[in-house]
Amino acid sequence: MSNPPLPYGPTPSTRQLAWQRLETYAFLHFTVNTFTDKEWGYGDESPEVFNPTAFDADQLAETAKGAGLKGLILTAKHHDGFCLWPSRYTDHSVKASPFRGGKGDVVREVSEACAHAGLRFGVYLSPWDRNHKYYASQYYVAYYLSQLEELCSDYGPLFEVWFDGANGGDGYYGGAREQRQIDASTYYEWDKVRALVRRLQPNACMFGDGGPDIRWVGNEEGWAGDPCWATLNPADFYPGHADLSRLQHGDRPGTDWLPAEVDVSIRPGWFYHASEDARVKTPEQLLDIYYASVGHGCNLLLNLPPDRRGLIHEADAASLRGWRKALDETFATNLAQGAKLTASNVRGGSGEFAAEKVLDGSTETYWSTDDEVTSAELVLDFEQPLEVRVICLREHLPLGQRVEEFALDAWEGSSWRQLAEGQSLGSQRLLRLEQPFTTPRLRLRLSGPVCPALEEVGMY
Repeated sequence: MSNPPLPYGPTPSTRQLAWQRLETYAFLHFTVNTFTDKEWGYGDESPEVFNPTAFDADQLAETAKGAGLKGLILTAKHHDGFCLWPSRYTDHSVKASPFRGGKGDVVREVSEACAHAGLRFGVYLSPWDRNHKYYASQYYVAYYLSQLEELCSDYGPLFEVWFDGANGGDGYYGGAREQRQIDASTYYEWDKVRALVRRLQPNACMFGDGGPDIRWVGNEEGWAGDPCWATLNPADFYPGHADLSRLQHGDRPGTDWLPAEVDVSIRPGWFYHASEDARVKTPEQLLDIYYASVGHGCNLLLNLPPDRRGLIHEADAASLRGWRKALDETFATNLAQGAKLTASNVRGGSGEFAAEKVLDGSTETYWSTDDEVTSAELVLDFEQPLEVRVICLREHLPLGQRVEEFALDAWEGSSWRQLAEGQSLGSQRLLRLEQPFTTPRLRLRLSGPVCPALEEVGMY
């Protein structure tokens, strides 16, 4: 029996590993902006404008679940400062609105709907608040921490807490109607913010430009860089201050495990606008986004903005169904199952790390080589030629990101033809060939600074 390889470089925490296995989930941008037709509210909006006519949290959750999404993150408070829960610390909330006669709590209803649907629940709490009269003073920081404590204490387990990078500028600010600037690196006392979340929601991942658990991918268009490493040097980042190229690609080597999240809206805007009903992304566009995000080892956060009824619009739901159908048809059958596997090396020569482990469907097992073998090949022979369009490769993340370069070859009868090459595998690498290729044999070549630990190979 051989010992497993030692971890290489930064590795994911238990909470990060659980988060990475979700892969796709939804954003719900919903507030007074939905009813004022704005993207960013100024902060002077009356709570009375918030009045969804048929709000149904179960419809939101079931629509997301039907699309294969694993959770919902709700904008509990956006930059306008309006709170979707009856916060004890402000009247600028649903309790001053007509919603449920002033007795409503959108955060609670969505949290409970997620629990009923078997989805994870998360919250977005904007650090910037264009309504609060004390914003830019230390009084506001105490207010913000108090609201964060409410959300982390009263709404069940959270899988993610989302912190935006937009900070300071013009706003209502209790009637001052002025510009207010803050130092985003120090003003919010991020150490206290993060300690509070860790204490009350130890399993929640925190999102920010530089983490501490998840990083922004550096764009809102639905793609990650190629390569996109799961590691970053977070000391160079804080919310509102970011090197976009480094966020898109990560740092190799990096000091911390900080995988990227790709956030993108199904519509041009983040909040619902009737004028965009005919501009919902098509199933084909969503498919391209999936391959450029999840397919690059990231998680996809797809925004589904509820309309003025408080429902996911029919156009959005139809596009989601088409997207889900395409994904299900593609990934229904792993064509690699049943292939004869031949590895250039097996760690210790034992079955514990045999090539067949990449096909056993387990996240606990993997093929690996002896420590000194840092370049390796895996050949798959099929009983008859197969038409392949998509290849899925996964590393065993608890051992770190080990593979730096890879290539995929197809047998053409007398020689190998290279189909694809690249850097970085990580959580999942999806290779979508421009044209399907029919072959009786495929070869995967891997190299890196240490021996590989490949968890899964899929062909579709």
